[in-house]
Amino acid sequence: MPDPETIHQAIIERLSRVIDPETGVDVVRMRLIEELEVNAAGHVTYKFRPSSPFCPIAVPLSLDIQHAVAEVEGVTGQDTEVVGFTLSDELTTWLKQALEDWQSKQVEK
Repeated sequence: MPDPETIHQAIIERLSRVIDPETGVDVVRMRLIEELEVNAAGHVTYKFRPSSPFCPIAVPLSLDIQHAVAEVEGVTGQDTEVVGFTLSDELTTWLKQALEDWQSKQVEK
């Protein structure tokens, strides 16, 4: 398994290809990902801060971010916290369920 710093760098690289469709800028340059950490087991935690409290694309963009992180070699799991959004708690809860559903479909393939 790659070390946490290698995984961290790979995640940043992968997230730099996730583009906010409203601005055409990647989520790393927009600083929408905060407090990204990878532990020794490959588990990733981070905060996603949509560009505004009422960002109309917060849900699809957060899914793109989760899928991008999940695709990085060495990532064993992830916890996302949505901050600075009107429905942050609800979106965080929904994202956890959506990630579980997506991962179970990946296993079935």
